[in-house]
Amino acid sequence: MLVLGIETSCDETAAAVLEDGRRIRSSVVASQVEVHAPYGGIVPELASRRHLEVIHPVLDRALADAGVGLEDLAALAVTVGPGLVGSLLVGVSVAKAIAFARHLPLVGVNHLEGHIAAAFLEFPALTFPLAALVVSGGHTHLYHVPAECEYRLLGRTRDDAAGEAFDKVARLLGLGYPGGPVIEREAQGGDPRAISFPRAAFSDGSLDFSFSGLKTAVVHSLRDLGRAAPSGAPPLSPQQVRDVCASFQQAAVDMLVERVMRAARDHALGVIVIAGGVACNGVLRQALKAEAEAEGIQLVVPSPALCTDNAAMIAAAGAVRLRRGERAGWDLNAAASLPLC
Repeated sequence: MLVLGIETSCDETAAAVLEDGRRIRSSVVASQVEVHAPYGGIVPELASRRHLEVIHPVLDRALADAGVGLEDLAALAVTVGPGLVGSLLVGVSVAKAIAFARHLPLVGVNHLEGHIAAAFLEFPALTFPLAALVVSGGHTHLYHVPAECEYRLLGRTRDDAAGEAFDKVARLLGLGYPGGPVIEREAQGGDPRAISFPRAAFSDGSLDFSFSGLKTAVVHSLRDLGRAAPSGAPPLSPQQVRDVCASFQQAAVDMLVERVMRAARDHALGVIVIAGGVACNGVLRQALKAEAEAEGIQLVVPSPALCTDNAAMIAAAGAVRLRRGERAGWDLNAAASLPLC
């Protein structure tokens, strides 16, 4: 069975063809980094306009790379939320049009479920139950996944998502957009113990996250470092920038790792999956790997291409839903705040 997946939840236009729910026949992603970089973050109106411009070339490329045509498809899967509503509407509208014209089954997919499903593309023998951390520019959610298509929310951010915090700190430092890769690169030459940034914790023992206090601490630290600079000198030296990046990154990683490991222990879960763009961060991967190995827990992390937004993960999640008999009606619509559970 060939499933065409379509993903336009934020600032990537993506399409993929998946065979039998596991084998990726093609995966095409058109990035919008150059569109949003001048603004230091995503501009929703610009994102939706760019999706309109490239969605058809992306679809044509995905079909060509897979060596198939629309007549060869068995079904379609499309992201319906959460995300930017204008961006989502582009993908949903195109998917509905193709499904209607070709008389194909259609299923809507939750973007967060797609990120979790990405793990099964590279680790098909993965078993339940498991803990899943979805951590990206717009999402920081921690789930208990007891079985296929079952999700229990254990924790989520109460303010900024982790990726947003990376972007904002990078903007404060004048490092450009997106913030995650550039902060990780700068941090390689810095001291993660140079600045003692806070790690947010809640008195009730909640597994929720908070990154706003960490971001504010960075602001105060930059002000203090600037006041200490000699008159006429740049506010921060290159080494100070690297130290800020390393210390901030370590604080963010420490919070993520602590919550995930506590969730795995509290719920006796032997498998941890991390997904989403921030899961590409090497420090996070290494820290979780060390903690998981020490406690005999299996850590599963998709390759970077499957951690960032893509349509193969949407097709994978959609294939499961289709196999379970789910079908969307023609009233399928975008849902910007769609919960997973």
